[in-house]
Amino acid sequence: MNTTVPLFPQECAFPLLAGDEPGPFEIYNSTGRTPLVIVSDHASRRVPRALGDLGLSPKQFEKHIAYDIGADMITRRLADRLDARAVLGTYSRLVIDLNRQPGDPGCIPAVSDGIEVPANQGLSEDQALCRIETLHTPYHEAINREIASVWRRDDKPPAVFSIHSFTPSMNGEDRIWDIGVLWNRDPRLPLPLIEQLSHWDGLHVGDNEPYSARDLAYTIDMHGAAGGLANCAIEIRQDHCATPEEASHWADILADALRHSLAQPGLHEVKTF
Repeated sequence: MNTTVPLFPQECAFPLLAGDEPGPFEIYNSTGRTPLVIVSDHASRRVPRALGDLGLSPKQFEKHIAYDIGADMITRRLADRLDARAVLGTYSRLVIDLNRQPGDPGCIPAVSDGIEVPANQGLSEDQALCRIETLHTPYHEAINREIASVWRRDDKPPAVFSIHSFTPSMNGEDRIWDIGVLWNRDPRLPLPLIEQLSHWDGLHVGDNEPYSARDLAYTIDMHGAAGGLANCAIEIRQDHCATPEEASHWADILADALRHSLAQPGLHEVKTF
């Protein structure tokens, strides 16, 4: 990557993505048979060529500010083990955060974990709208389509499961959890999942730790809670899932836990809480 911010027209009249660049999402295992849709908002650190490197150094794209380390590998491996469909975001959270409401200042972060993002400074309404319409909206529409497809096929709603990872320390404090289960009002998926995960010796499982889905959970709220579908998200410590071997280990743990959790009575029903 170079370290300059290109001068370019970002308005939606000009395409943000070139024809040979990946689209805004990827559907993995599109014929998966399990009544579950896995999503990974922050799977990639890719930036559209039109945006250069956002004014950041290559080292900064190796950090959590650019993507959820390990999330891509875990998502694909878990989808394989469960034979489930997965929807993955294909561009960096620094370009647009798919787990934020459009209009939220954190959706196109001017500063991330204390690091200023030069190409995100002072965007016009049209420039912000271009990123939303090119990357954010199509990704969430793709999740809706996969949910609808599984629902029509099975004549029952699937569960929605979101995969993230977190830094081992924040603001000078170590985080003791290996994995956190994030949820808001619907306990159907998270509580059995926490119970199953707690059976693994030595595993520190957080209940709405180190983040709480009661504070911020745009994707699972939009695609799960809003429609009465069972849902939750998980956060795994990044220093425990950065290698292919570690990602495979987590996929094994999650697959075992989810097989039990997805079999709970009433899970595949529309319910509001």
